[in-house]
Amino acid sequence: MHILIIGAAGMVGRKLAERLVRDSGLDGRAIDTMTLVDVVAPEEPAGFTGKTNIRTIDLSAPDAAESLITGRPDVIFHLAAIVSGEAELDFDKGYRINLDGTRYLFEAIRMAHQKDGYRPRLVFASSIAVVGAPLPYPIPDDFHTTPLTSYGTQKAISELLLSDYSRKGFFDGIGIRLPTVCIRPGKPNKAASGFFSNILREPLVGKEAVLPVSEDVRHWHASPRSAVGFMIHGATIDLEKVGPRRNLSMPGLSATVGEQIEALRRVAGDAAVRLIRREPDEMIMRMCAGWAPGFEATRARELGFTAESSFDDIIRVHIEDELGGSL
Repeated sequence: MHILIIGAAGMVGRKLAERLVRDSGLDGRAIDTMTLVDVVAPEEPAGFTGKTNIRTIDLSAPDAAESLITGRPDVIFHLAAIVSGEAELDFDKGYRINLDGTRYLFEAIRMAHQKDGYRPRLVFASSIAVVGAPLPYPIPDDFHTTPLTSYGTQKAISELLLSDYSRKGFFDGIGIRLPTVCIRPGKPNKAASGFFSNILREPLVGKEAVLPVSEDVRHWHASPRSAVGFMIHGATIDLEKVGPRRNLSMPGLSATVGEQIEALRRVAGDAAVRLIRREPDEMIMRMCAGWAPGFEATRARELGFTAESSFDDIIRVHIEDELGGSL
């Protein structure tokens, strides 16, 4: 089996590659080749005994997508994107990377399909940003896509393309609407939602963190471990059970910032909580006013997708996976 991960240098892409190696395959099939692609060179996953192709490439560049399809990967994980805050600040870059790059990939697969019948499974990392205020709580599975950011719009258009290309039989696609992934390891990035991770990750290692919004902001979360699990399940699920509505809102945990902080207090104590500094940011507050507070995710749960049920669990996952199991 040949696996292609686009966006493999990112956090989810890296953890996905590691999980595939740890599982010794996908859906009971051994993986003999992994092609890992990003704009910076991804790391080779430790312990993989098959062939690893490392590609440093921009998916939105001419002929880039076509070159990735040459090896006819059986499963494609499309995780590449610039994050919400950057897409909002740089309109042209957001559409070039998040939309044009996606369509080039879909078109390259379509051309290959017409040439020799190639039809891979394609797992697309979408986002809950495809919906926008005013929002009910919880948000039902059939709620309309009315994004209020450029990033959300780019993901929503890509979802429509995925459904249509799947309907036409060019590939077997499924769109995974990721909750905000928390706690993200590493350094803060340009995602407007990054503070959800920052206010937990930094205090857990004795560092100060900035909170730019009020504690009553409610949002939808899942751990990196769950995000990788969504991708794996999306790659192996019987798509006949999914039907023509190929884009699914994933399970997650709805919590306010205040509830996050109280979970931090229970796990790491008052000293960690005191490291959170309130520093309101008007732009971020305006953006998060339209973010999703929580989803029913009934379809995804019935199809076997799972996530954490408490923020204490999310914090403990981070401690286990990133901090060696203890503080």
